[in-house]
Amino acid sequence: MLNPLRFFESDPWDEWSGNWLRVPTNARGIIHFLGGALLATAPHLSYRSLLNALADAGYIIVATPFLNTFDHQAIARDVLNRFEQCCARLEFQTRLDPDLPVYGLGHSMGAKLHLLIGSLYNVTRAGNLLLAFNNYPVERSIPLAQELRLRETLDLQFTPSPAQTLALVKQDYQIAHNLLIQFRRDELDQTQELLPCLEARFGRSTRWQMLPGTHLTPISQTLNWQAGETFTPLDAIAQWFTEEISGDLEGLQQQVLQWLGQTKSV
Repeated sequence: MLNPLRFFESDPWDEWSGNWLRVPTNARGIIHFLGGALLATAPHLSYRSLLNALADAGYIIVATPFLNTFDHQAIARDVLNRFEQCCARLEFQTRLDPDLPVYGLGHSMGAKLHLLIGSLYNVTRAGNLLLAFNNYPVERSIPLAQELRLRETLDLQFTPSPAQTLALVKQDYQIAHNLLIQFRRDELDQTQELLPCLEARFGRSTRWQMLPGTHLTPISQTLNWQAGETFTPLDAIAQWFTEEISGDLEGLQQQVLQWLGQTKSV
């Protein structure tokens, strides 16, 4: 049950209709967030700093958790249903303006799920933000899968397969405005395979940005560290973390907010 008083706390998250929810006052848009395969069960914790920054900027955040299975199409359908149920309840309680723009934001596998939603279902989105898109087959996605030969011995593969996913995007993806963000030190990213599919379909409304960071930059947490009277090795580590890792996260947040502001005016 939603507790309205929690929306006025400093870090207010509520579980509602199978989602984690933040509703700022005077909202300017809605963001449906989907995380990576191993981080998606608690997105309000794994991606706390990023999502809080977006909520603080005036965006309603609906972060939908999910358990990864081999049927990615079923996951896409389930997270979309829960998102729409949440929005319907908010609108019924007059907490949501139905005319607010809706954006999809996904990291890694979450980016793939937003692509499937936009290809398989009739949804309206002002745009999608796809961070560190990952579309690897089973043997690259599951630890030891290649050594255990899971695909050959058990015929295990994702549905749709990586090739089928890109084919769906080429033919049926409906969301015209997209921002693809790739990180410089990311060995799991497959944005370069996705980019030509979207450019061929939508041309200049597709934007690509390379940012400093790694595949895990979106889950970085802001650290407010106060050094003591004596500067210690722990203070040095905290300072490095703040300058390097938190700096990458801040750059990501700024890029996302800039694109959201530009897309709203399109």
